[in-house]
Amino acid sequence: MNTPGQADRVLRAAVVYNPIKVDLEKLQTSVAATASDAGWEQSLWFATSRDDPGHGAARLALEQGASVVLVAGGDGTVRAVAETLRGTGVAMAIVPAGTGNLLARNLQLPLSSLDESVAIAFAGVDKAIDVGVASVTTESGDTAEHVFLVMAGIGLDARMIANTRADLKKRVGWLAYVDAGARVIPTAKPFRIRYSVEGRTDRPAQVSTILVANCGLLPGNVQFLPEARTDDGILDIAVLQPKGFLGWLTIWRRVTWENGVLRRSAAGRRSIDRTESSNERVMTTLRGTDIRIVLEQPQEFQMDGDEFAAVRAASFRADPGALIVRMPPTA
Repeated sequence: MNTPGQADRVLRAAVVYNPIKVDLEKLQTSVAATASDAGWEQSLWFATSRDDPGHGAARLALEQGASVVLVAGGDGTVRAVAETLRGTGVAMAIVPAGTGNLLARNLQLPLSSLDESVAIAFAGVDKAIDVGVASVTTESGDTAEHVFLVMAGIGLDARMIANTRADLKKRVGWLAYVDAGARVIPTAKPFRIRYSVEGRTDRPAQVSTILVANCGLLPGNVQFLPEARTDDGILDIAVLQPKGFLGWLTIWRRVTWENGVLRRSAAGRRSIDRTESSNERVMTTLRGTDIRIVLEQPQEFQMDGDEFAAVRAASFRADPGALIVRMPPTA
């Protein structure tokens, strides 16, 4: 769908694709046919690489006047392109081709139809969503700023990402993270942090992991943080403090049974309220526009399923409506 101001200029899509993840011939055929039917010019094509996960490709797309940027790849490619498109007003269209496809899941975009995903790029509507911005200090003292779309994690969560077997991930998809969790959790050791939400007084905690989310749906339809929304200008935070195997079982029950089933009914929500205090001892959830975390010892760090250098301090904030995403016309 043409947005205001597009009718009087050339419309041209750019495609940023991960050559390892996509069937390029099928993608090219679908894009060419759809663009032609929509009256758009021939599309621009940019491949990602080991040295450029998508940032440089997206910059080239902008420099060459792309009206929309299709991202065909996994969560890492989507995150890299979004980091470049943030604040530009140029829409991103997602063609899911990864293991988790987390942002696409949370936005309820099609996950398995190439042609449907491509059609949305040329005939969809634009929706402004928030992005999370992470400012981190690494173990070496370097500082950096990154964007995340779904979730950032410090501690066990990031360690699981780092220990996921690439060969298993190719065979069974997101279930490879379950295998990583089974290997990592028994050896996990809590670590000490101090954290502050929206500038309030620092709170000390001993945690296994702390997660900061822009949206809360995980693979397997797991509603990890059911109140998280991509367009509310707020980050949702989970501080996990399980003690032993039973603590992890309590967390698993909360995110699968309570969040996924009980919250759907009034009676179920009343049942959740009665057990809230015991749940909070192992999983504390908070909400705010920003959070600051200082760690006693550097810990592993991940964003949207990509591992980064270990951090010793991090601050996170929401950047409301900073990214435009192309959505189905009925969305």
